[in-house]
Amino acid sequence: MSEQIRWEIVDMEMPEECNIIVGHSHFIKTVEDLYEALVTASPVLEFGIAFCEASGPCLIRYDGNAKDLIDAAVRNAQKISAGHTFVILLRKGYPINVLNRIKAVQEVCSIYAATANPLQLLVFETDMGRGVAGVVDGYASKGVEEESHIAERKSLLRDIIGYKR
Repeated sequence: MSEQIRWEIVDMEMPEECNIIVGHSHFIKTVEDLYEALVTASPVLEFGIAFCEASGPCLIRYDGNAKDLIDAAVRNAQKISAGHTFVILLRKGYPINVLNRIKAVQEVCSIYAATANPLQLLVFETDMGRGVAGVVDGYASKGVEEESHIAERKSLLRDIIGYKR
């Protein structure tokens, strides 16, 4: 049997001031468990989740606490349309604040990307369905940091974001 593979570059939609997390899971309960992991992470975190079911009716399941982010997550999932892939859009929080909680969800198999950068997914399609082969997260490197860049990075972390003191 000779099967053709078709490739597609899928651009992710990200509303203003949002981060995106794209991953792979294995069970219909994913949406509910991701919701619980996120809603308990922070009282101000806004998010939308969409999950591509891989069997049965093969629906896009969704949840969240911000309608615009839920709608955007669903649109992203529709573009990906790869079984057991999930999309989370975050606002008023960062992936670093929730990523370990998401990885600890029993159904989560892997994380493809967690970023605020423009994001593209390399999606392939066979006669059976679609899958995610990889991601393009942001832009290509333009050089190696110099002393001034190191000072800027440290200032961003310590003075602006407040991650280090």
